[in-house]
Amino acid sequence: MAANEIVTWQRSYSVGIPLIDSQHMELVNLTNRLYRSCLKDRDSSREVFMQVLHGAVGYVGYHFSTEEKIMERVKYPGFGDHKKGHSDFVREVLSTVNDLSNNVYVNPLNFVKYLKDWILTHIAVSDTALGKYLIDLKRIGTLNDITLKVKSVDGRYVFG
Repeated sequence: MAANEIVTWQRSYSVGIPLIDSQHMELVNLTNRLYRSCLKDRDSSREVFMQVLHGAVGYVGYHFSTEEKIMERVKYPGFGDHKKGHSDFVREVLSTVNDLSNNVYVNPLNFVKYLKDWILTHIAVSDTALGKYLIDLKRIGTLNDITLKVKSVDGRYVFG
């Protein structure tokens, strides 16, 4: 792992669905960008951290919407629990953003560690189970690659 990274993408993190894996790679990249912002001096660190954090919040929303649309489309049996995990995470992140915006002290490095741990645990448990389910559907022929292509149209996520 490079000195300016808190996490490095590994093949073992792959859930076997290229669309989801590419988004997970971006979440790892965003986590590393937040980490690098913590390594700067205090004043520039806060400004860069806030900029990256706002971008990360938007990307997390996009990623979760992608997963949730896929789960709805295939009638994934673990959808409720998976979505609750997403909602709990978003609530925690937004609470931290709110605290930072209101000048409540938040240790940025601790927050980045929380992000890293949550993302890797979520991938290892919830997203791996989803990936296995989707791969099983593909194997038996009830799901094809086109079903897994998601795009944004006027702020809505649709399958292409």
